[in-house]
Amino acid sequence: MNRWHFFFVLVLTAIPLAAQPKQKIILDFDLAGDIDDAFALALVLTSPEFDVLALTMDHGLTEERARVACKILYETGREEIPVAVGRTTVNIVGKDQAAEYTPQFFYARGFDRIKPVRTPAADLIIELLRKYPHEVVLFTTGPVPNMADVLAKDPGALKLAKKIYAMFGSFYMGYGSKPVPDAEWNVAADVTSARAFAASGAEIVYAGLDITIPVTLEADQRQKLLMRQSPLTNALCSLYTLWGNDTPVLYDVVAVAQFLWPDLFTWRPAHIRVLDGGFTVIDENSKADAWVGLSVKKEELVRRIMERYLRQNLGRE
Repeated sequence: MNRWHFFFVLVLTAIPLAAQPKQKIILDFDLAGDIDDAFALALVLTSPEFDVLALTMDHGLTEERARVACKILYETGREEIPVAVGRTTVNIVGKDQAAEYTPQFFYARGFDRIKPVRTPAADLIIELLRKYPHEVVLFTTGPVPNMADVLAKDPGALKLAKKIYAMFGSFYMGYGSKPVPDAEWNVAADVTSARAFAASGAEIVYAGLDITIPVTLEADQRQKLLMRQSPLTNALCSLYTLWGNDTPVLYDVVAVAQFLWPDLFTWRPAHIRVLDGGFTVIDENSKADAWVGLSVKKEELVRRIMERYLRQNLGRE
């Protein structure tokens, strides 16, 4: 290392994190379905690296999801973040199965202190990507009807994202850590949209079941969140209680964490195809145009996530 390189590194490391330029982001997700969406939102809100341009609700009863998002933003003093509603869908697109009113929706039932913006989710995503070309990181952690709607309205828009991080797919590992892939929920819930998304030509980094299944929030960590007694952790604990299950798998959190802490992950280049039924495969005969997560240092990842949750002080003044 020459002296000028050393000086450059020294100057960068001396700049406080808060003084560094913030990364513009959009979070597109299906909040209040599984519990991991709430934990992903919590990580976004507690990360000083981010300038959150919008939260966009996808899949199912999107207006109810938006109400939950609005209440969390209100309770944590972040109501300046716009919330946009995507189109309502059935629970599994292509099958006659109505969208579910999940128990977590009761958290925000009747809440109207702040409301979503009138701009539909896909239109807002296009507007922001066009306004800030190659500057916005897009996180999508649910089924992807909003991504399909963006592509239908503006086929080149997703290519204007700086990068897309998606909780999407199953490449080597399935649910329960079994050594064969599964039809992952975000893909299987809307296969047509998933196929359009994977073929969009945008730069996508996939957090599939291979690196999300191992990352769980155990009882001692949940107890710490309960005892923290802040507006954000109270919201997480309320939603966890309504969720009604035991140990959360932090699927969606991992997609966000890939950007924050790349030192904890390994990836491989790949070309992804979506098959009927919601299976995702790596096409070894096609040119790689995406990245697939292969491994995660889960203990250190959970430690860093918990540190963010416990040391924040979000709330209304």
